[in-house]
Amino acid sequence: MNHHAHAALLPRLALSLVLVLGLPAPLTALDTRLPDLGDSSGSLMSPTRERELGKAFMRSIRRTQKVMDDPIMTDYVQQLGQKLVAASDASGTPFSFFVIDDPAINAFAGPGGHIGIYTGLILTTDTESELAAVLAHEIAHVTQQHLLRTWESASRLSIPNAAVLLATVVLGAAVGGDAAAAAAIGGRAALLQQQINFTRANEKEADRVGIEILAGSGYEPRAMPSFFARMGKANRVYASKLPEFLRTHPVTTSRTADALGRAEQFPYRQSPEDLRYHLARMDLTQRQIARPEDAVRELTLMLEDGRFRNEAAVRYGIARAQLRAKQFDAAAGVLDRLLAEHPRVVEFIASRAAAERATGNEAAALGRLARALERDPSSYALNLEYAEAALAAGRPADAERQLTRFLTFRADEPRVYQLLSRAAGDLDKRAAGHAYLAEYYYQIGELDAAILQLDIALKQPGVDFYEASRLESRRAALHKEQQLKDERKDAAK
Repeated sequence: MNHHAHAALLPRLALSLVLVLGLPAPLTALDTRLPDLGDSSGSLMSPTRERELGKAFMRSIRRTQKVMDDPIMTDYVQQLGQKLVAASDASGTPFSFFVIDDPAINAFAGPGGHIGIYTGLILTTDTESELAAVLAHEIAHVTQQHLLRTWESASRLSIPNAAVLLATVVLGAAVGGDAAAAAAIGGRAALLQQQINFTRANEKEADRVGIEILAGSGYEPRAMPSFFARMGKANRVYASKLPEFLRTHPVTTSRTADALGRAEQFPYRQSPEDLRYHLARMDLTQRQIARPEDAVRELTLMLEDGRFRNEAAVRYGIARAQLRAKQFDAAAGVLDRLLAEHPRVVEFIASRAAAERATGNEAAALGRLARALERDPSSYALNLEYAEAALAAGRPADAERQLTRFLTFRADEPRVYQLLSRAAGDLDKRAAGHAYLAEYYYQIGELDAAILQLDIALKQPGVDFYEASRLESRRAALHKEQQLKDERKDAAK
């Protein structure tokens, strides 16, 4: 289901904040030496509150941005991001990485370790080390607490109000801010606006720490200055309309030289390109061609002419385009050859299972996915494809069991709740089905629809006392959040 199909259900609550590569100038980085903006304790935001703000951040992002719900792409970016986090001084901070389907050359970090990257930036990179350099820079802004003072400045507000305040300051209308709510807290937003200044010191520190993360995770540290240098050349090409990266992250020769000097402290490393990086870029490339039949033709010509950096990636791109074109048998043939060469690659396994499911061979898909999940139980792509296949095979209990287990790895993915709702419905667990659907709507920021689903759940026959109490408690929490939103609207009139 397209998350944006529901956008008209609610007034927009823009939260998106602390863009590191996408802030309106001059807000690219936040000065940790800000004067006290109202927090009498003088301490940084508590981890609990930061997590809650992070969840609100993602709800707003999903409502206002084209967050890709493709499990395979999400799986890859998560894997890459977590590899970098493992080499950082993350101090147990949970991180979540996601992709926004937008040609902008952009990326950002938000509260709770949520880091988004745009498809345009992925396609702009030349190597996986360059893509890793961007993510490492974002991770560094989080680990060095460059962002926490901004969140702390809103710590005396409720989570929804803090979200609107920070959105007003950082992004405003750029992602569809709630104009009425912004007006209601405009004075405080104006004060915060005056206190935040772009600092080169924070950017240099994020570069330095990011380079260390790159080296520690096995990537080539020189990829960061290399990417800066290419962006610097682009700076001279673009006239009045710079990419977000260049508009908000000025790439100067001194910054590039400084990054290169730091990278030169590490030995040169010819790290092998990860196949998954090439697969991701080729999948994005074929998606850019509107008609899948045209994509199949263009990528086939690319393969025949030898115009590629990775042959397996081009063949994979052809298979993905064939799946889009419903040419399932042709896609299966391509994927079988790829699996013979690379039997454990998630992209090939999940895509082949999708082809099997599409042709009614759910049993084969389930067997394939079950074997893969034994090796990689936390894979987002494998878990969701398994659930889809189980539902198609008339085995909703298997889908419910697998997805419930997966929630221990990631409890904030809307599509997981959507599939759980389908499974519960097939099992005639009506109240549970509506409760799961409520969580789906809540995760994508549709508060009214979430409350309505809880109302329906409570009216289902056979709801026992304990389930009713749980549903009532959840509904009360969402209703309170709804009241806060309504109060902001009233205050702005």
